[in-house]
Amino acid sequence: MQKNKDKKIMDTSIAILPISSIASALNVHQRTLRIYDNEGILSPKRTDKNRRNYSLDDLEKAKLILFLTRNLALNLAGVKIIFAMLEKNKVKPADYLSYIEKIAKEAGIDTEKQENNIEKTSKRGRKPKADK
Repeated sequence: MQKNKDKKIMDTSIAILPISSIASALNVHQRTLRIYDNEGILSPKRTDKNRRNYSLDDLEKAKLILFLTRNLALNLAGVKIIFAMLEKNKVKPADYLSYIEKIAKEAGIDTEKQENNIEKTSKRGRKPKADK
């Protein structure tokens, strides 16, 4: 008996996870995921009751969005361009992060630069603490 090499062990495109699970796994607010949906960069499937259900592919895509916005300091318009490039190059969702990390490294965006970007973006929209 010959095994089928094309047979998937698990279909990662099936939407099974509610927004609360994805938000918790990513350590983001549910509103963040809704913004991504409204912007058209992360569009989960909808249930009959119009609730968002995410797939494992959506989870990988969300991880990449967070990496791009936090580590590389891209805005959502830049994220849209990156996703268009990934689709054009037929990169699989499971390979998104490693593909972009490789390109960032080739572009001279090293770990130190990423840490600086994380520091800058973590302070956006926050008021400075008053001296006591």
